[in-house]
Amino acid sequence: MLGSVIININEINVLVLAYLGDNVYEYYVRKFLISKKIGSVNELQKNSINYVSAINQSKFLLCLLEKDFFNDFEIDIIKRARNHKGTSHPKNCDIVTYKHATALEALIGYLELQGNRIRIEEIMDAILGGQLC
Repeated sequence: MLGSVIININEINVLVLAYLGDNVYEYYVRKFLISKKIGSVNELQKNSINYVSAINQSKFLLCLLEKDFFNDFEIDIIKRARNHKGTSHPKNCDIVTYKHATALEALIGYLELQGNRIRIEEIMDAILGGQLC
């Protein structure tokens, strides 16, 4: 099993961080929805869209930024991911929205690589708690 990994954030492509962060983020969302005793996979999928869509992830990130939720280091990671030069995005959202969603996922991916589950849980509690914005 992997423990925390000491890495230089500048050496990892932010899209790689987002790739990992997407998985971790979705894991927390799925656990949360299952804890609500939703017994149907179709219902779980329908409810997960409220959290895992790029549009909603973007909204969560912007709300957390507005509330000064992140420390300076986390904001640097968010900015680096948001400013990545990629131009592709899903058809159901614009590039800015997609970049915000990617930034949230990249931050979570970085925290996962660092083994900082406490901070991931703080972020996810803020998002899943229903009182964000």
